Amino acid sequence: MWLCLTVPVICFAGVGKSCLLLQFTDKRFQPVHDLTIGVEFGARMITIDGKQIKLQIWDTAGQESFRSITRSYYRGAAGALLVYDITRRDTFNHLTTWLEDARQHSNSNMVIMLIGNKSDLESRREVKKEEGEAFAREHGLIFMETSAKTASNVEEAFINTAKEIYEKIQEGVFDINNEVMARGKMHPAAGEMKAGRWMDESLSGCCCV
Repeated sequence: MWLCLTVPVICFAGVGKSCLLLQFTDKRFQPVHDLTIGVEFGARMITIDGKQIKLQIWDTAGQESFRSITRSYYRGAAGALLVYDITRRDTFNHLTTWLEDARQHSNSNMVIMLIGNKSDLESRREVKKEEGEAFAREHGLIFMETSAKTASNVEEAFINTAKEIYEKIQEGVFDINNEVMARGKMHPAAGEMKAGRWMDESLSGCCCV
């Protein structure tokens, strides 16, 4: 038996969300990647405190035209990765809008990891690491800089988010038996989403925190 956790990856198009997902699930980097249309899906089994956990990741489109679709993926999620590009000041400047949107449409206890991606492009940096740290402190987020290209901190970003979620489950913040965290379907195989359903192992879909 294992626990399934749902984590959407959100923010502007072109910040490297799809590359982060691919690096985490497949351990490879794809330099040219088509823009995500709607929502794409990835999953990987990890182990936390001896428990098998399926980390189910939703790669959401960053274009404004898809915002109404991606908002539905906040509901039922126990965590989210909020990503900006350290070489693009505009992606950092609009973080507050994305964060407010996520918190408005999600569970109030959702764990949010702020990620400054493309740390390998230091010579093109427009956003200092200290700025990301300050934003995270101000808004109660976890913070990490990553590089989807070199895989720097990619594993740690996803797993640390999952650990924070798991700790909240252990503390009773998320009720894995009774709390209904979304009413709509988030995946064709998922059905009604309930918080943290323990299930027989299958990667074909699940009810998730």
